[in-house]
Amino acid sequence: MQYKLALRFRPMSTSPRHILVVDDDPAIRELLAEYLTENELRVTTAANGSEMTEALRNLVIDLVLLDLRLGGEDGMQLARRLRETSEVPVIILTGKRDEADRVMGLEIAADDYITKPFSNRELLARIRAVLRRYQVQREAAPAARESRRRILRFAGWELNVLARRLTAPGGARIELSNGEFNLLLALCEAPQRALTRDQLLELSRLHGAEVYDRSIDVQILRLRRKIEADPSQPRFIVTQRGAGYVFDAAVETVR
Repeated sequence: MQYKLALRFRPMSTSPRHILVVDDDPAIRELLAEYLTENELRVTTAANGSEMTEALRNLVIDLVLLDLRLGGEDGMQLARRLRETSEVPVIILTGKRDEADRVMGLEIAADDYITKPFSNRELLARIRAVLRRYQVQREAAPAARESRRRILRFAGWELNVLARRLTAPGGARIELSNGEFNLLLALCEAPQRALTRDQLLELSRLHGAEVYDRSIDVQILRLRRKIEADPSQPRFIVTQRGAGYVFDAAVETVR
């Protein structure tokens, strides 16, 4: 059964932020819990997906640190399920160094990605950065909700921002990953304007120190395959050498 885990925020100054550490290594759980507690964070630990789900049901969790290598479980699938059922911020922990894994983690809308081994100070800095970002988003939520009540149209295509749905000119629904949707939205909001890779990383929230500019190129390639009649000769998402990408279409905003 699917259920929505509501993300409940508290004012930053009233109580420690509550971090859920999900890792099957008890030594790592203990070390992280001790270090984060020393730095004025509240910590709960979980050894597997079942314990993670139970903690999210019963506790107010402000951020999840999720190891992708959990014994007998697919950590990436757990991360995907977590993102589908909750708005809680997620930082992925893993020993994997392949760029494809980093991109995949961010495609499912993880908020950051850090590879083992890492310094405790770096992890703490990333946790604080993600929490600050979510606090700002929470404070801006009323305006954000209003801005999401939009439909963007271009050349017969329709992008429903609130429903996060893309519809082709013939009426077919086009499935997009979170990363692809965010990237298309960023492009549509700045039509016929050159955007650098750095700008697209920020606007589409594909952020994190482990993310390379090439991840935008991968997302662009996948997006072209879904919306371009000929991805090798793109009509909408045009490469501008030395500058980045241009969304070369007129975009109409419908409330």
